[in-house]
Amino acid sequence: MAGVEFLSKEYGYVILALAAYCFLNFWMSFQVGKARKQYKVSYPTMYATEAENKNAKSFNCVQRGHQNSLEMMPMFFMLMIVGGIRHPLICASLGAVYIVSRYFYFTGYSTGDPQNRLTLGKYNFLAIMGLMICAISCGVNFLMS
Repeated sequence: MAGVEFLSKEYGYVILALAAYCFLNFWMSFQVGKARKQYKVSYPTMYATEAENKNAKSFNCVQRGHQNSLEMMPMFFMLMIVGGIRHPLICASLGAVYIVSRYFYFTGYSTGDPQNRLTLGKYNFLAIMGLMICAISCGVNFLMS
């Protein structure tokens, strides 16, 4: 493949992990759509207000779980892409941890009790920290070569 000769064969796992996260994001967006119907929150309303909807908190928890994942997505993608250049298997593994913990973050948040997002969802931050170390290692390696 032209232009990617410097990437190891194992970088394919990084790409597959990123694609898996896209599927998770797609699934979360469907869950928000279902919650809109269930709690009667029409577009373009981003968050429901309790004055207008008695189920506002329940809907907002589903919406917020997805929104937080969207907020973190650019950092996750960048760290995976950059860190994976030097540490593809570590980054792909950390990506898998991130994806699984993001699923539990979302499903925990969607219960209507925001504290439930942290039961298993809190581990996504450890994965991000590991990915940061891999990206820093990649940058230092480029500077030293």
